[in-house]
Amino acid sequence: MSRTCTSDVLVVGGGIIGLATAWRAAQRGFDTAVVDPEPGGGAARVAAGMLAAVTELHYGEQTLLGLNLASARRYPDFAAELTEVTGLDLGYRRCGTLAVALDADDRAHLRELHALQRQSGLESEWLSGRDCRRLEPMLAPGVRGGLRVDGDHQIDPRRLARALVAACERAGVVFHRMWAERLSVVRERAAGIRAADGTELAAERVVLAAGSLSGRLAGVPDEALPPVRPVKGQVLRLTVPKRYAPFLNRTVRAVVRGSHVYLVPRENGELVVGATSEELGWDTTVTAGGVYELLRDAHELVPGITELPLTETRAGLRPGSPDNAPLLGPTECEGLLLATGHYRNGVLLTPVTGDVMAHVLTTGELPEEARDFTPRRFCAAAVEEQPA
Repeated sequence: MSRTCTSDVLVVGGGIIGLATAWRAAQRGFDTAVVDPEPGGGAARVAAGMLAAVTELHYGEQTLLGLNLASARRYPDFAAELTEVTGLDLGYRRCGTLAVALDADDRAHLRELHALQRQSGLESEWLSGRDCRRLEPMLAPGVRGGLRVDGDHQIDPRRLARALVAACERAGVVFHRMWAERLSVVRERAAGIRAADGTELAAERVVLAAGSLSGRLAGVPDEALPPVRPVKGQVLRLTVPKRYAPFLNRTVRAVVRGSHVYLVPRENGELVVGATSEELGWDTTVTAGGVYELLRDAHELVPGITELPLTETRAGLRPGSPDNAPLLGPTECEGLLLATGHYRNGVLLTPVTGDVMAHVLTTGELPEEARDFTPRRFCAAAVEEQPA
């Protein structure tokens, strides 16, 4: 089979980042297409959907903080627009987050995080262990203190993905439900892709937004190949019977024996528990060890969790970059743009990524808030490291 379909913008990857990019591009008047065998799939099926710009703050990531906050500020309007366009509920909740400490070391770590948050101009409130349990009565008696962050919210990524697919369809985005096999490069310019079944999809510009798979598309010139790697995460889903409701009122997270664990309660009674972080290449096996560790740590945080039915176990791959920040915008290959490498912030960064990519496609330049995230930063670093 070899037929040619032409578009202004061809997005490779139909996860939430690719879908948001395609939706915004179509709204700007571009003839837009997405190539993906299963639009709405990808890492969003596994993600918990925490919109946690404040509690996800890490040392050395203050630049990324600015982008995270910019996206968090856009979420209410973004969610409202998506719901208005599609009529679909996204499970968007302004429920806040409580990060707690279970021992003295964790308490000291949280105190340091609180100081960093305040230095960064962020709003968070230190609570005693008693105050934490007053907010969340299911917490373990041994909780030593915590941080209350009312500005960190949540969304259901699976509902978000379904709504983005629907919004794209309404905006006229064409879906090619097939695998992209190879980037087509004509006279050193990206000109489309060849699909696995031989179909040629031509485009004025190609946006590579395939998550952890972005670095595996054949035909991408070496200087433009995104340095992304898969980082495995295992996640559990439990159901809260009505007799236990409300089990938790807000997202609860902690560091237990050096491992991060979080519990995200949905309004529909689902409770998401995650997530492991494993550098195991392309392995997506759900392991007994991963499930055990998550349940053990969650039980230490909220003992009553062992009474809940376990309804799903799943593993997915986050797209990690060398500096844990996304790659957004033009590459060294003319006509090829990237929207990948979002690592643990893909759901949070969906609104700003869609806006940034639409701006680049319209003007040819990254907007101010995204200039630190150009893919070319890694090319520049490589040049600087070469001996004279």
